[in-house]
Amino acid sequence: MDFDDLSYQVIGCAIEVHKQLGPGLLESSYEKCLAYELSCLNIPYQQQLTLPIKYKSVEIDCAYRLDLVIAGKLIVELKSVQHLTAIHEAQIITYMKLANIQTGLLINFNTVVLKNGIKRFKL
Repeated sequence: MDFDDLSYQVIGCAIEVHKQLGPGLLESSYEKCLAYELSCLNIPYQQQLTLPIKYKSVEIDCAYRLDLVIAGKLIVELKSVQHLTAIHEAQIITYMKLANIQTGLLINFNTVVLKNGIKRFKL
């Protein structure tokens, strides 16, 4: 799979978090630690960004929250589940469409080897 530089940097940070913590923690723990790693590398990010939907000509706050938006051009959705499913993939694709961001990473920290829990999406 071909990744852009920003995705590689984020994946490197996620691998570092996974090396330190291992699998089995809450998603929120991984998110906070990943945010710390991004900060250490001066990678700009927004955490728990609220995403409204447009319905007809109205913006409606449906309480969708993006785990991380990196440099305004990469959505990172974090999970800590036994297996990623089609609904997880649909979730990040929907977020990408609603936010008009072309690239996304779905990262499941509940794996023995983190690279087996990473999926990249491109619109």
